[in-house]
Amino acid sequence: MKKITYFMIALSLVWGSAMLPSWGQAKTVHPSREVLLKLFKQNFKDAEKQYQFLAKHLPATKFPKTYFPNTDKYEFSNSDWWCSGFYPGSLLYIYEQTKDPQTYTEALRILKDLEKEKYNTTTHDLGFMMFCSFGNANFIDPKPEYKEILLTSAKSLITRFNPTVGCIKSWDSKPSDFLVIIDNMMNLELLFWATRQTGDSTYAKVAITHANTTLKNHFRPDFSSYHVINYNTSTGLAQQKRTAQGFANESAWARGQAWGLYGYTLMYRETKKPIYLEQAKHIASFILNHPNLPADKIPFWDFNAPNIPEALRDASAASVTASALLELSTYVKGNQSKGYISAAETMLYALSKPPYKAAYGKNGGFLIKHCVGHIPQNTEVDVPLTYADYYFLEAMKRYQALK
Repeated sequence: MKKITYFMIALSLVWGSAMLPSWGQAKTVHPSREVLLKLFKQNFKDAEKQYQFLAKHLPATKFPKTYFPNTDKYEFSNSDWWCSGFYPGSLLYIYEQTKDPQTYTEALRILKDLEKEKYNTTTHDLGFMMFCSFGNANFIDPKPEYKEILLTSAKSLITRFNPTVGCIKSWDSKPSDFLVIIDNMMNLELLFWATRQTGDSTYAKVAITHANTTLKNHFRPDFSSYHVINYNTSTGLAQQKRTAQGFANESAWARGQAWGLYGYTLMYRETKKPIYLEQAKHIASFILNHPNLPADKIPFWDFNAPNIPEALRDASAASVTASALLELSTYVKGNQSKGYISAAETMLYALSKPPYKAAYGKNGGFLIKHCVGHIPQNTEVDVPLTYADYYFLEAMKRYQALK
């Protein structure tokens, strides 16, 4: 994500209740696996139609960013925006399910516009941008050119690693700052892939060092996470801890908790080191046992938002969390595994129907409604976001693969 200037928000700026009604804390119906599998099959069919609708409104060389339902206007981005990989990635997830050639053709078209970002050394988000897109393409149809693009992307990403700090820099700032956000855990998967492909352990070592430094500095005693850590480039020590996109520095921004959960789950997958599994389990416990988590488990945008239960929900945080929980469930046993699956089922069932799932031709063609990007800067508030769709689709795919 791009550099963000942080400022503390006052209570008067948290105005979610004026935009969206509360859906309360009432008990939700828990569907059977058979019902969910049938529902998810329909969701992929609906996603195919929605994304064909979205493609018709997409200008050439532009990527979908969001849509504002109140004004019926889109916001698009260039290929260098951190979310650019989610649109082709979602198309490829949909194509895997429906085998629709039109969907695949659109994915290949937009990948051509994205390819140049393999040389981008100004962003930490090349994992999001390139692995969610070209990684998915390579999984479906492995090609030498996809491998080259991904390896070049990995090389570009590790140029941002500082061995004194032990992290990949997230946002560029003044020379005395070294800003690292919890989101950066999501970009490490690309580096492990690069090591497997080349045999060069450099990539994996950078990922492990980054994860260890983040583990040391990003988390509070209750296993909630700060959003941003500012390191001293001379000493490598953390000199400031804050939460830029959440309610307050000491609050638990919902999507930040989801990024951490997903990131340490993938770290365990790649290394099998117990410390990462334990961290993922601790984060999952913080999320699922939090008193402010609603019954349908679609979290409020911040677990400490002052106007709960009227605060806005963040469906994107739910999508990421559900996908992470489903993978995490495969690394534990018994009731713990069942609990993670059950929580993910509740989230995905809620996301599969109103008010979160959009009807055909609505929501600008995006699949999921009611996401929150950045309330402190009043951007992308209660709108669709590409990563909500992407991780929703991924979570359904993971659920289908469960035994």
